[in-house]
Amino acid sequence: MPLPQSTTVAYGDIVLLVGKDRRTFIRTVIEGKRFECHLGYLEFDELVGVPFGAQVPTHLGHKMFVLPPNTNDLILHLQREGQIIFPKDLGYIALKLGIRPGVHVIEAGTGSGALTLTLALLVGDDGHVYSYERRAKMQERALLNVRRAGLLHRVTFHQRDIERGFDERDVHALFLDVREPWDYLPQAREALRGGGFFGAIVPTMNQVIQLTEALYAGPWFLLEIEELLLRTYKTIPARIRPDEQMVGHTGYLVFARAAEREEQAAWDAALLAEGDDNGAAEDGGALDDAPTGPEIDANEDA
Repeated sequence: MPLPQSTTVAYGDIVLLVGKDRRTFIRTVIEGKRFECHLGYLEFDELVGVPFGAQVPTHLGHKMFVLPPNTNDLILHLQREGQIIFPKDLGYIALKLGIRPGVHVIEAGTGSGALTLTLALLVGDDGHVYSYERRAKMQERALLNVRRAGLLHRVTFHQRDIERGFDERDVHALFLDVREPWDYLPQAREALRGGGFFGAIVPTMNQVIQLTEALYAGPWFLLEIEELLLRTYKTIPARIRPDEQMVGHTGYLVFARAAEREEQAAWDAALLAEGDDNGAAEDGGALDDAPTGPEIDANEDA
C-alpha cells in the first residue's frame, strides 16, 4: 500500500504537497518524474529521503510542505466523474455499517469510488468490498482511484444493474447510493446475513419517505434517518470564528438492520387486537422510534 509508513519520503509514496497559500496537491513519488504547479516544479528524486513535515523549495524558490496524506486528503483529491459522498458522511457511514478488518461489504452505485476507497482501507486484507456500478466510464474512474491507493486487491468490481441482484451472500453490510434504493431492497436483503447492516444515501426528502415506507413494511428493524452538518472555522488565533460558507446539505442517511419479523401490517393488527393505544409506534422498525442508547449498570465501575 503506497500510503507512507516511514518518517521519510520513499519512491512509490503518495505525498501531500502544500504551499503557503494552502493549495494542496496529492502526488505519487516516481523516479525520474517531477511535480509542477503555480509555484514552480519539484524533482521527485530530490524528495526521496526528505523527512515528512519538512519544507522543500521549488525551482522558483517557493517552499512547499511535504506531508503524509490521510484518507480525507485522498477522498478530496479523487479524480471524479460526478459528485462524491463527502468525507463527513463517509466516516459515519463506515461506523454505522460496522466496518472493521475482516468484514465483507457490498456497495451499489460506485461513482468515482470515494466510499469504495474508504471501505477498502478499513476492511483490511482479510475483508473485501464488492462494488456494483452499471456505468462503465464511472466504474473505470473508481477502479483507477482505488488502484492508485494500492487497494485494488481488496475490491471486486461488478459492472451491471443491481436489479439482477448481487452475487454475494451473507455479507456483513450493504450500502446503496442509487436513485431509487427502495426498488432494490429485496435484492439487498437476499445478500445480507441476518442482523446485517443496511444503509443508503439520498438527496431529497421525497426519496427518504419512499425508502422508509418500503423498509417499514419489510424484513428490517431499527430504522434510522439522519443528516450530518459540518461547520468549519477560521484558524487565525486573533480572530477565530466560523467560516462564512458551509455545505448546508449533502444527503440524508438511512440505516436499518436485516431481520426476520412479521409483515408490518400483521404486526400493527396484532397490537390493535391487544388494545395497545400506542399502535405500531412501539415497534423498533417504526419511523419515530430512535434507538435510546445502551443501558448502564449503576453498580458498574466508572
